[in-house]
Amino acid sequence: MKAVYILSDLHLGAPDKKRSLKREKIIVNFLDQIKKDAGEIILLGDVFDYWFEFKSVVPKGFVRFLGKLAELSDQGIKISVFSGNHDIWYGDLFPEELNIPVFTEPQIRKIYGYNFFLAHGDGLGPGDHGYKLLKKFLRSKLAKFLIRWIHPDIGVPLALMFSKTSRLYNENYREEFLGENEFLYKFVVEHSSENPQIDYYVFGHRHIAMEIPINKTKIFYIGDWIFNYSYLKIDETGPKLLFYNNDNLRTRE
Repeated sequence: MKAVYILSDLHLGAPDKKRSLKREKIIVNFLDQIKKDAGEIILLGDVFDYWFEFKSVVPKGFVRFLGKLAELSDQGIKISVFSGNHDIWYGDLFPEELNIPVFTEPQIRKIYGYNFFLAHGDGLGPGDHGYKLLKKFLRSKLAKFLIRWIHPDIGVPLALMFSKTSRLYNENYREEFLGENEFLYKFVVEHSSENPQIDYYVFGHRHIAMEIPINKTKIFYIGDWIFNYSYLKIDETGPKLLFYNNDNLRTRE
């Protein structure tokens, strides 16, 4: 059994084309380096800063990244994608063209004998009812139908503007772990008490890279690829939070 790699919050497309392309090349280089021992790659949400698939149109760009995913998938490496709060609207491109399933809800997976709860992280835990209602609407067939009536030359720039606003808001508390006030921390406390079989919880969304033990389980916040260039690697020794320096794979001291 080969290693499982989990990445989140690549935010391809942000903050502009030039810097996104530079980051895209780094991510492609990373994927090329891990292919020798990767049995599975999980992209845990917000892969794109904005993504919406029309029936016959997809967002322009990201050809190096999509091409690398196609190459790895064709080589037999299992890949899966979770939708985040920035890339809600996946269509059939990933499952049909790339053989990559897309998950819109949290998943429980057994990896190397351990039970992992995998989720992007948005909309979990107590409170934030306004966002939860908005998320439910945006995922609805009605919302997709309405958006398809907006020409991409208008809709995409508008969506990118809202996406940037959301991302900048979240960056205001990046790297600030709120302890027991963390909404994901509260979620794990409640969920783990009812599901003691879960060994590890893995989240993106928060753009912080750290691991926190809670009772008999542990949370992994696996960071992002804007500031941290961090990821989770799971092999026979267990899960490890690692960081990429564009030349080799290393752990943070």
